[in-house]
Amino acid sequence: MPTYVFLTAFTQQGVRNVRDSPERTEHAREMIESLGGTWNDFFVTMGRYDGVVVADFPDDTTAARAMLSLAESGNVTVEPLRAFTLEEFRDIVDTMA
Repeated sequence: MPTYVFLTAFTQQGVRNVRDSPERTEHAREMIESLGGTWNDFFVTMGRYDGVVVADFPDDTTAARAMLSLAESGNVTVEPLRAFTLEEFRDIVDTMA
């Protein structure tokens, strides 16, 4: 399955509710898995983004559903990135025109 990285940042609402964030993170994991995704990892980060979710999804549509579901709560904004393994990158480069 393709891998996606979701860069998350707290909204003002999310900062006000930061103590609930660990519980919300567990709900996010459950939501991703209920959509057929695989939760690979999560990190709290310092800097421009407050969190990073790494997950696999069957396709872009499912990843978009998960991203929008996370953002719908109003606690975080989400910047999705499609990630490629080194092997996938080699295949891309090897088949360039």
